[in-house]
Amino acid sequence: MLGWAIAPLGDVMGKTKGPYKEEFPKGSKVKIAERAFLEDFLRSWKFHHPLEPDQLKFADKIAKVKSVGFYHGGDELYELEGVLGTWHGQCLRAV
Repeated sequence: MLGWAIAPLGDVMGKTKGPYKEEFPKGSKVKIAERAFLEDFLRSWKFHHPLEPDQLKFADKIAKVKSVGFYHGGDELYELEGVLGTWHGQCLRAV
């Protein structure tokens, strides 16, 4: 698996498919990033929909995408089945 770093706004959103096109369609399985990445994201993300500390306990878990939405500018926001909170695409990995 490739390592990820938190990139400036716009460098990760729509990484492979472009803005307003989800990386992970509804019903697909994803793996939540490792805890160290989530902790860094929690500390450094200063924009919309910040992670909540309770979301850290889901690090490395596999879940199914329940729904996909987009924030202004094309940021992908995901809800996962059985997993608390809203997730940014940067915090998810393909399974």
